[in-house]
Parts: sequence; structure tokens; C-alpha cells
Amino acid sequence: MSMRSYNEILPQCGSRVFIDSTAVIIGDVHLGDDCSVWPLAVIRGDMHKIRIGARTSVQDGSVLHITHASDFNPDGYPLTVGDDVTIGHQVLLHGCTIGSRVLIGMGSIVMDGARIDNDVVLGAGSIVAPNKHLESGYLYVGRPARKVRALTEQEMKFFTYGASNYVRLKDKYLAQAQ
Repeated sequence: MSMRSYNEILPQCGSRVFIDSTAVIIGDVHLGDDCSVWPLAVIRGDMHKIRIGARTSVQDGSVLHITHASDFNPDGYPLTVGDDVTIGHQVLLHGCTIGSRVLIGMGSIVMDGARIDNDVVLGAGSIVAPNKHLESGYLYVGRPARKVRALTEQEMKFFTYGASNYVRLKDKYLAQAQ
């Protein structure tokens, strides 16, 4: 696996984390327990911090980055991701805040300062504009993302099922590596 320090800060991992050997993780990054980072994902905490909660999966080809502090944005934006989040293939998260129990569909983009509450589904290919707020309990889709409807009880149950499925899969990968 490729974990690199930046400014003498090395990424930190919780227990039972799986990181594919082709993924790259740089700098001030903390991964919670039972996280998984899949092939060709990049998590770059070089100019601000990235915090990822427990049982979150970062799928193939995703890019997670921050927004640096500047005259235009004095505090910058860290990247914060909660627990039980499924980040689909080729997702771009940039300086945003993602709650817990969120599904981010393949190819979606979430921009600087955007906030996604707990219990949200963001449909594949969606774009969340800078500083946009997605409220809990809804499905959002589109470019730009728009609230489509409330989530069903079955969809709400899927968040922990989906996260648990990736925990089981990464456990199989970890067992094969021993």
C-alpha cells in the first residue's frame, strides 16, 4: 500500500483497515476502524485534514481531497466523512462534509463547503455544488443535485447493510493477505 507522509504527517489507520496496494493515501488522513480503500483511490490530505469514520468504503478510482486556506477562503475546507458511508466508484469529494449512513453513487462530485447530512442517497453521476446542503432522509439526483423524494424504510436499512457488506469483503481481502 502507498501511505506517504507530507510535512512529516503520516496517515493514521484504525483497526482492521484494508488499503489496496494501488491506492495512494497522503498526509493528514485518519481512517476509522474497518474502513476499506479500493484500487486506484487517492486520498490526499496535504494542505488540510481528512477524517473518515468507521466502516466507510472508498471505492475504485475515487479521489478525496481538501480545499486549502487562502485569502479567498481563510479557513479552507477539510474533508470529513462519517461512519457507514459507501463512496461509489470514481467519486470526487473535495473539501466537503459527509454525514453517516450515506450512499454516494458512482461518478458523483461533491464540491467545496457542501454538506450532506446523515441518511442520504446521492444518485450516480450527481454534482453537489459548493456550499450546498443536502438534508437527511432524501434521495438527491442530477447535475446539479436536486431533492427527488423521501427515502423509504427499506432504503434506510440499506445503509448499514451496504457498509457491512464492504466490511465482510475487506475482511476476506485481509485474510488472503496473511
